[in-house]
Formats: sequence, C-alpha cells, structure tokens
Amino acid sequence: MSESAGPHSVGLTIGRIDESVGRVLKSVNAFTDDQVRAPSLLPGWSRGHVLAHIARNADGLGNMLIWAKTGIKTPQYASFEAREAGIAAGAWQSAAELAADVADSARRFSDLARELPAEAWLTEVHGIRGPAHPAWFTLERRLFEVEVHHVDLRAGYRSGDWPGWFVTETLDRITGELAHEPEAPDAVLNDMLTGRRYFTGTAETRDLEITGHGHALLAWLLGRSAGEELTAKPAGPLPSVPAF
Repeated sequence: MSESAGPHSVGLTIGRIDESVGRVLKSVNAFTDDQVRAPSLLPGWSRGHVLAHIARNADGLGNMLIWAKTGIKTPQYASFEAREAGIAAGAWQSAAELAADVADSARRFSDLARELPAEAWLTEVHGIRGPAHPAWFTLERRLFEVEVHHVDLRAGYRSGDWPGWFVTETLDRITGELAHEPEAPDAVLNDMLTGRRYFTGTAETRDLEITGHGHALLAWLLGRSAGEELTAKPAGPLPSVPAF
C-alpha cells in the first residue's frame, strides 16, 4: 500500500528507511574485502565508494534534521570537496568496517528522526544542491539514496526488487519534475503492471509511448538501465533522459 509523503507519514517513512538499510546490510555482510574493492555500477566508483556514500549521506541528511530541530543552519556537508573526501576515505575500509559504518550512521539518522518534534518537520531546510524543502522531505531523500544505491552495489538486488510503493511514489515524483523539464523527452510512460500512466516533457501532445513494468521505467529514467525491458511506440531507440 502506498501513502502520500508528508509530515503525517514520517513514522511510516522512517520504518521503511530502516527496512531498506537492513536489506543493504544483508548484501554488505556477504562481501569479502576483495569484493568491496570491485567496481560498482557507478563509473569510477567501487562498491566501497557506494557504501561510504550511503553512510556519509546519512550523516549529511542528519545534519539537516539537526537544523530542523534546533533552528540553527547546519550544512549537509561543509563543501563539495569535503563530501568527496569523506567518500574517498571511507571507501578503503574493510568489508566489516564498511558494514559497521553503514549501520552506525543509519542508526544515528533514524534516532535523530524519531526525536524530531512534530512541528519541526515543516521547517524549511536545503542540501548542498537543489532547492529548499520541508524537513520531512529529507526522509524521502534518504530512502531514495538507499534503495537506488543498493542496486548500484551489483549485489543481486535489482530494480525488480524495489518495493512496489517505492516504484510508484518515485515515478510520481520524478515524472512530475520531468514534466517541467524542457530537455526531457515528450513521452507517455505506461506501467503495464499497475496500469498507471506518467508524462514527461513539456509538449502539449506526446506521440511517443514507452511501456514496461514500473521498475523498468524507473531504472531507465534513473540511468540504471538502457531500457532493454521497455517497448516504444512508434518503434525505435529510446530517447535520452536528463540526469536526475
């Protein structure tokens, strides 16, 4: 079952984040030290880089929760350089150290979230990039990072393993943004599993229809798939999508 995001659903979203992290840890605990050095799906990043990023993302988004709680502006990261340095340093930890880093940072984030007063969730915060948003959206950002980067680990967790609610809610959000993006393809996306339709691009009419399971549509939009499981009408190569 899906529930729309907002300050009323923070408890649900925190629980989903904890479950998502648990799935990542199950994958990480099966890695050897050599395996965490192996390439991930992200160019130039090993699995260790992805895991270090998941951990530092928890700390960075946790800073934004501190901001919401205290009213004192607390940057997500000190700088882009500091963000990159933290990931690079953490990437060379052992498999056991990386698992502990992911688990400990996730626990800190969830503890902060559970302690946040109800009124604080409406506090406006912003990250190192992107527009300002209410604090509750920080939870949606965290969930997105954990689920998508789990696929990037090449650990057997694929887009088809994403929970149905995650696919539906994320497709809603991303296509909503792409509907205002001039560089996005003018297309109708058909989820053959749920029957839902999504629209991208800014044209008044959209002659291109792309059909497939929702998870395959989402993986394509996120650059995690070339769209081999999708069909286009009229037939032809799938258009490029702006980086999300």
